[in-house]
Amino acid sequence: MKLSVSTKQRDYDIWLESGALARAGEFFNLKRQVMIVTDDGVPAEYCRLLASQCEKPFIHRFAQGEASKNLSTWSAILTAMLAADFTRRDCVVAVGGGVAGDMAGFAAACYMRGIEFYIVPTTLLAQVDASIGGKTAIDFENVKNIVGAFYQPSAVLIDPDTLATLDERQLRAGLAEAAKMALTGDAELFSLIENSTDLTQDLPEIIRRSLLFKKAVVEQDTEETGLRRVLNFGHSLGHAIESAEEGKLLHGECVAMGLLPMCSEEVLARVIPVWKRYELDTEIPQSPLRLLPYLMHDKKRLDSRIIEVYCDHVGSFRFEEVTPAAILKDLENYHEKQLWQ
Repeated sequence: MKLSVSTKQRDYDIWLESGALARAGEFFNLKRQVMIVTDDGVPAEYCRLLASQCEKPFIHRFAQGEASKNLSTWSAILTAMLAADFTRRDCVVAVGGGVAGDMAGFAAACYMRGIEFYIVPTTLLAQVDASIGGKTAIDFENVKNIVGAFYQPSAVLIDPDTLATLDERQLRAGLAEAAKMALTGDAELFSLIENSTDLTQDLPEIIRRSLLFKKAVVEQDTEETGLRRVLNFGHSLGHAIESAEEGKLLHGECVAMGLLPMCSEEVLARVIPVWKRYELDTEIPQSPLRLLPYLMHDKKRLDSRIIEVYCDHVGSFRFEEVTPAAILKDLENYHEKQLWQ
C-alpha cells in the first residue's frame, strides 16, 4: 500500500509492504552517500541489507534507549557526516524506532540547513506514529523533546516483517499509540484492538488505519497549531511520567498511563480491560507533586495553560485549556476512582 502525504514543507510517500526492506532502493534514492542512523538494539541485518543497496553507505550506531536522545548523540551524527564529507546531495536514513527517527531527522534538518532523509521504522510505535508527521527532537535538561524541528522525510518505508524481531514489551508500547489515535478518532480501530484474537494477523490493518488517521490530521495541521494537538492525547502526563522515570519506561507505556485521567468513566470501562489484556499499567506510579515540575516545562504550554485532550466517548475528543494544577487534579480524581474499583 502507498499513502501520499501532502504538507507545506514537502509531499512524500509512505510505503507499507511486507518484505519491502530488501527492495529499499526502489523506494529511496540511494545512489549517493548515505548515512544510516540506528541504535544497537536494532538487528544488524536490517542495516546491512539497506547498506547493500546504497552506492556509498555509512552506518552510525548509538546506544539504545531514550537516554541517547541528547546533544551528544546528535553531535556525533553530525561529526560523522562532516568526516565523510557529506554534501547537500547526500542523505540520511533512520532505521529503528522513534529515537532513531528523531535523531536522524534532527541531524538531517540541521546539516547544511537541511538534507534529505528517509525513515525505515522497525518498531510498532514508530510504524504507526513516529515515522509520519515530521517531528524531530532531542531531550534537553531532562525535558523531553524540548529542542527540535518540524522536518518532513522524503519517503517512509514500513516493512511489517521487521516486527518479527520486536520483543513483546515494545509491541505492546506501540499498540498503546495506535489505541491512543483510535480513542480520539477511529472507534472501529479501537474495536479491532479490543477484540483481536490474532494480533499478528491484525497488525497490518492496525498500522494502516493508524497511518490514515495521522495522515489526515498532519495534512490539515502540519505544525501543530490546531487539530494536530489531538495527537498529544495522553502526552502531557505521559511525558512527565517518562521524564520522572528517567528512561525506565517506554514512551508508549507512559502515554498509555498518561491518557487514563483524561478519559470519561464510560471510556475507562473499555480502556482498562484492554490495557490489562495487553499488560499495560493502569496505575500511575508517581505522585502529582513529583510530576508538577515536568508539566511546568511542557512544550505545549501557552503562558500558564496547556491545551489538553479529553476523550468522553470512544472515537471522539475535545480540547480544553487547563493549568498544570488542573491536570494533576485529573490525576488525583483518577486515583480515587481506581481505589473504589
